[in-house]
Amino acid sequence: MSSEFWVDQSEKVIPFESVYELGREIGRGATAVVYECRKHGSSDIWAVKVLPKRTTRKFVTAEIGVLLHVNHEHIIRLKEVYETRKEIYMVLEMVTGGELFDRIVLRTYYSEMDAAECVRQVLEGLKHLHEMDVIHRDIKPENLLYENESDEAKIKIADFGLSKICSADVQTQTVCGTPGYCAPELLLGQSYDTAVDMWSVGVVTFILLCGYEPFYSNDERQMYRAILRADFDFDPQWWSDISKNAKDFVCRLLTIDPRKRLTAAQALRHPWVVGLATKEEHLEPAQNALKEFNAKRKLRVAAEALLASRHFILAGMRAAAAVATAGNGAERTGTGADFEDQQMDVQCGCPDEIVDVY
Repeated sequence: MSSEFWVDQSEKVIPFESVYELGREIGRGATAVVYECRKHGSSDIWAVKVLPKRTTRKFVTAEIGVLLHVNHEHIIRLKEVYETRKEIYMVLEMVTGGELFDRIVLRTYYSEMDAAECVRQVLEGLKHLHEMDVIHRDIKPENLLYENESDEAKIKIADFGLSKICSADVQTQTVCGTPGYCAPELLLGQSYDTAVDMWSVGVVTFILLCGYEPFYSNDERQMYRAILRADFDFDPQWWSDISKNAKDFVCRLLTIDPRKRLTAAQALRHPWVVGLATKEEHLEPAQNALKEFNAKRKLRVAAEALLASRHFILAGMRAAAAVATAGNGAERTGTGADFEDQQMDVQCGCPDEIVDVY
């Protein structure tokens, strides 16, 4: 395959525009824009994620490589991929129900039973991924989406840009993900497997039940130290009305030793997930705290996206300037590899000194 094209399975001859009609913009990030689209002669609406090839190749190919091989009701579906020399068009299942936490804070009634059902759906999707030797590596609220606005809408796991297909004979050690949701072994750069996703589910579950993060600190070094020690507690102010089964479930996921962590299959059989002794009383304090947490999270995500976009643009300008310099016979100082490393820093958000937090 020509180096100008990144994806083996993409359509490179027939243009995207000759098959689909591009609709309104529905989302924009540092490296991609998402639009509605409709196949000519059809009423079915899809989403298309348009990625200019200024972005990091390995993140794009990782996401496409995984999504083309999975098919599950709790995983967002990739229909097909179109590619030109400058852009990639990912035609995706249209999800319109919003993020997990956005939906929960709007409910008139929210209980442990509701939280357990949300977690069960995420676990079903992860079980499928893990059975295919896929690690998501970035399970967090903004990557858990509802398919539509109905009460019966399913949760979909999205954003596979940091996912990885692993196998028994390959050691996975890349540090990536979102720090507050990362497992200790991942932050330390140790070899890891699908158990890192289960730790992230533990963090999401903790927040669902009380409305705040288990390891939050204004000091990032303190937060990393708490994660590496699994130093969290169930503050009676927020947890006194939460069932023992719920607390047990969280503890079995937020455990330092990944070998002792529940797998997705085991978690699906846990009494709290299947609804045994799971409380049905309204969690008003947790829901109110979650509203505040969600608002702050949205602001933080927006700020980080702005910074990432600025970083991306500046890095692209440096790379372009380096190419121009090289073209004039001068020594090339800014390579595509440099740009790729810079993008990894943005995606990971993990400082180099993280191994020295003790």
